[in-house]
Amino acid sequence: MDSVAPHLAVLASRVRFEEKSIMGALERRGAGFEHLDPRSLFVADGSAWTGPALVLNREVGHFRALYAASALESAGVTVLNSAAATHLSGDKWHTSAALLERGLPTPRTALAMTTEAALEALDDIGYPAVIKPLVGSWGRLVTRVTDRAVATAVLEHVAALPSPQSHVIYLQEQVPKADRDLRVLVVGGEALGATYRRGEEWRTNVARGAVSEYCPLGPVHAKLAVAAAEAVGADIAGVDLIEDVDGHLTVLEVNDRVEFRGFQEAHGSRVDVADAIAAHLVARAVARTAARGET
Repeated sequence: MDSVAPHLAVLASRVRFEEKSIMGALERRGAGFEHLDPRSLFVADGSAWTGPALVLNREVGHFRALYAASALESAGVTVLNSAAATHLSGDKWHTSAALLERGLPTPRTALAMTTEAALEALDDIGYPAVIKPLVGSWGRLVTRVTDRAVATAVLEHVAALPSPQSHVIYLQEQVPKADRDLRVLVVGGEALGATYRRGEEWRTNVARGAVSEYCPLGPVHAKLAVAAAEAVGADIAGVDLIEDVDGHLTVLEVNDRVEFRGFQEAHGSRVDVADAIAAHLVARAVARTAARGET
């Protein structure tokens, strides 16, 4: 048990395996915490915040997670990950821009403001390519296009979507790879480990039936994953890497509210993800208390 027992909160509208595991790890470390449901959360402008000074953001919905973090930060709360990190990592274009700014390898990417411009961009990137929604997870609405005719048909459907944000089109080359990609978990600037994710289709999302397998973490993978997490400002992140047929690594995505059940099952007793997150939360809370002279 830690000598200092800070009071924390876990922000989540759904308490899944990951949230239960983190809460259990906090209990074992003697850290007082509460479950903060964003569906009943409000932060009034100018009102004093009387809740925990440090909040772990595990809200599953991107926009609610983003605005909850922003509202809490406006009240002086430390949120992990920060609103800025959620903003960058939750939007695929902002993630790509942050990775490119740091000079990190990532697939060729374009952002088009119209379907006509998207077709021209795809001609430049080349086929096969992938059309993705700016915000989304679990591989939903991610579409592989193999030629201009397929792209034209897909983009007609995109143009018919009701959300104006959907009409801003994110395009990416499809990197030739083996039947797997890699996920590296990063907590507090340290890579905890890696898994291979294998699936029967080209999208290797565990939510779509892909299987996580233990992957020995090499220094190159670890360094790149940590750099990618730092690029979006995330304390806690799942970094998706692709290794092409020549062995070159690229960063595909950075997930700020990462699910880790498959990762944990693949690693077994080698790594305790929830405890690593709990330890980082406690350390950040203690450091905040010391820096501000709080009690």
